[in-house]
Parts: sequence; structure tokens; C-alpha cells
Amino acid sequence: MTSDGSVLITGIGTLITNSPELGDGPLGLLHDAAMVFRDGVVEWVGPAARVPDGAAHHRYDVDGRAVLPGFVDSHAHLVFGGERAEEFAARMTGEPYGAGGIRTTIAATRGASDDQLDANMARLVREALAAGSTTIECKSGYGQDIDTEMRSLRVAGRHTGETTLLAAHVTPPEYTGRTDDYVEMVCERMIPDCAPHAKWIDVFCETGAFDRDQSEAVLRAGIDAGLTARVHGNQLGPGPGVQLAVELGAASVDHVTHTTADDVEALAASSTVATLLPTADFCTRSSRYPDARAMLDAGVTVALAADCNPGTSYTTSIPLCIALAVREMHMSPDEAVWAATAGGAAALQRNDIGRLTVGSRADAIALDAPSHIHLAYRPGVPLVREVWKNGAPVPARH
Repeated sequence: MTSDGSVLITGIGTLITNSPELGDGPLGLLHDAAMVFRDGVVEWVGPAARVPDGAAHHRYDVDGRAVLPGFVDSHAHLVFGGERAEEFAARMTGEPYGAGGIRTTIAATRGASDDQLDANMARLVREALAAGSTTIECKSGYGQDIDTEMRSLRVAGRHTGETTLLAAHVTPPEYTGRTDDYVEMVCERMIPDCAPHAKWIDVFCETGAFDRDQSEAVLRAGIDAGLTARVHGNQLGPGPGVQLAVELGAASVDHVTHTTADDVEALAASSTVATLLPTADFCTRSSRYPDARAMLDAGVTVALAADCNPGTSYTTSIPLCIALAVREMHMSPDEAVWAATAGGAAALQRNDIGRLTVGSRADAIALDAPSHIHLAYRPGVPLVREVWKNGAPVPARH
């Protein structure tokens, strides 16, 4: 790269800009395209034949490959100790998932050092980046005490600015049978202490975790502390999570595997993004996937995320999410790619990522394929060949 921090990407067979003003359809698709990155942002984008005079930058020819915005993974749990392979094996032989395994990870996380937690998260962030995720959100939630939640957020903040206090993931062992007492502690002590290290507040609003009133109390306490709401909702069965998220103006409600017509209608009339996590349903052998078709047809803004966590979706692969969304949730390849890029950005309330337009962050990936359709067409194949983050190339494969 030249000293002025600029680079010309040329030879792009198909380019997804996610701007209909720049190209065809909702993806803003351009053929035979080029881009100029300067100082970490997109300076110019358009047909390769119209590269501006004087664009004598470092040149990178992608030789006819598809280029698209870096994936925006808006739901991840990357700060944890241990693993739960045995739980996974048991589930694959017929034991149902009921969220109880989270307590296993709580014990391991509380017992891990900051260096151990940081090394594990760094490993997963590298893995995600190699698979094309240039932005990733990270939740706490495997501490469920003030000290470990604080440590988790500090570790997460070393790797991303999108940090979420999942103060109410499950009731920790020491509060067994006293969930209301735990919620009171979260609202009065944990949130005030931890809020300076977080951007978002989240809660697991689900049977077996926190009911509607408890979830609302946590979210309102977080909002009062300056955080913006997110919600885990409607994963294990129908419930109040979607309606609560919409009522409080949450940025997103995530999972939404079980929704009613009223839930879909409420989402469509709101700014709350429905973040679908197909690898969680895949890895738990859920009896169903979210009804993405109904949501999209109703006008709901949909995002796709990997939900990387040690118990129910131990993957960082957004390409796998795209393939599952197309195959199991009846999304088109275009819809799935938009959801994994611009949709994820919407879930994080960001307009500088998830697109490749002038002024956006220069986060992009090149596929070993002529079209983004291959992400669903060739499931399981590592197609991400090159990654740029803030305009700088990073190795896509290790």
C-alpha cells in the first residue's frame, strides 16, 4: 500500500454495493467494477472503465471475482471459558436443549483468567475474520456476577466496539429459586457498574430464563444507564420477547424462531430488526427455523448472525448462515447476503458498514467465485479468498 493509504481494487466481476442508486436491485449490483480505498474508507466506486484519472494507487486485481461488503455479525458470545462438546454429543443423541448448559459455561468463565478469556476471543475473532466477518458484536453473559461481567466486557472491548451487557442470560446458581432477587441486583448494581464498558443491554426473555416483567425491568435499567436495548426472544417457543422489543424500541430481537402473525406485524411496523440465527436452530436440532419468508414479505428488516457460543452454535461462519437461510428459511441468495451485510449493520444501527459506497468503511471481501450466489450454491466450501478491513488487506486463510 502506498504512503497515502490508498488502494485500487479492480477486475471485480460482480460488486455488491448494497446501494440501489449505484447498481441493479437492492444489492446495488455492478459488473466489471472497481473501487478506491483511501485512509480506511471508500473514496470511489463504479465501472472499471471509469476509474478517475490520477488513481495511481496500489493496485489489486481480483481477476473477475465477486466482491461484497464484509459480513456484519451482530450476535456473538465470544468471551467464555471451556467448551461443551459432551453436551452437544448428548443433544445429538436425543436430549433436548433447555438452556441449562449455560451454567456450565458460567463456572468455566468465572474460573478463567483475563488472559485466557482474551486469547480465546482473539482466536475466534481471527477465525471470523478469515470467514469474512469484518464487524462483530460481542456479549457478556457467562459471568452473571458483577466482577466477571465487568471482566468480560473489558476483554470484549479489546476486540470490538460493539459490546453488549447480557446481564440477564440465566439465573446463576447462587440465585437458584430467587430470580427476582437476581434481577434486582442486576438493575441496582450490575448495570450501573458495567454500563460504562458496554454499548448495548440484552436479556434472554424466554421460559426458563426471564419472564416479561423481569426482562422489561432489566432493559429499562439499561436504557436509563445510557445503553440501547437488544433482546433474545422467541427462541424456544412463543413468548413476549418480540412484543417487548418493539415496545421498548430495541435495535433488534434475536432468534425469533417462534413468531405469531401479530409478532410479524409488530416488527414490520417498527424499526426493530429481526436477527435470525439459523446455525443455532441447526445445532440444537430445532423442530423449526424462523419464518424468514413471512417476515420479509411483511417488510420486516432481517439480519443474519452466527450466534457463536460454546453450547448451541459453536461456529463463526456467516457463509454457513447464508447457506442455511437459503436452504431452510426460503430466503433468496440476494436476501440472505443483504441480511448478512446491510441487515447486520441495521441491527447495530450503523450506516458506515455493510455497504460499499463513498464514505463507508472500506471493509470488503473477495470470493473465489464469480457471484455471491455461490455462498449458498457451494455450502461448506471456504470461498472467502481475500479480506480488507479499514482498507487494509488481511489474510483470509490461515
